[in-house]
Amino acid sequence: MKILLPPSETKREGGDCGPLDVPALALPDLTPQRTAVIDALVALAADEDASRRVLKLSDRQRGDIAHNRVMRSAPTMPAVDRYTGVLFDALDAASLSTASRRWLDAQVWIHSAPFGPVAALDAIPTYRLAAGTTLPGMPPLRRHWADPTAAAIAADAPAFVLDLRSEAYAALGPVPAGVPSVYVRVVTAQGRALNHFNKKSKGLLVRALAEDRPRLGSLRGLHRWAQAHDVVLRDGAAPGEIELVVAD
Repeated sequence: MKILLPPSETKREGGDCGPLDVPALALPDLTPQRTAVIDALVALAADEDASRRVLKLSDRQRGDIAHNRVMRSAPTMPAVDRYTGVLFDALDAASLSTASRRWLDAQVWIHSAPFGPVAALDAIPTYRLAAGTTLPGMPPLRRHWADPTAAAIAADAPAFVLDLRSEAYAALGPVPAGVPSVYVRVVTAQGRALNHFNKKSKGLLVRALAEDRPRLGSLRGLHRWAQAHDVVLRDGAAPGEIELVVAD
């Protein structure tokens, strides 16, 4: 099984690992797409006014331009530790055992705008780039990423994909039709979609999976695991979707 997570706008700074090694990232077939985005983002960072306009930054966020400028030489840290925010705070990967972190690395892809999907322990720098951004000299990120990412996922041939991404990031790399997958929505028992608890619930779900480290290769196996761990999953309203049911 592979689990697809969205990134977070908020990130920890610094890191104890060396500079970004693009070919070493998961799904190396995406190296040309990654290189193109990084090059465009670094070039944009040379112009602070243009960066603020394109990236929609406030005065308080000027430091993000400097991060983009040194993306290739900056220290890195594992992606699952780089991101903060509601989902990653709930996942709290730093407090997991070594075995659970290795499970995350094998099972989880975090889908970022500059790098595409990366493994949980892939080392990345801090940066600023959102899914809806169009960088100078490049097509919109959706057009840049969608087909190559879908092809890279197909080439990896996961037995089953649990898609926990937001719709914006799912659009950057749809799971191809030939790969069994489900898209997860977080709802109440009455079916009402939740915003506040959406990211937190996804983070707690991935943490529970990482702590238990199951070997899952199908939706049926996921349902069996969920029933054994008091996690409520049910068929979604649309084909290819399931609902993660949480208390209101």
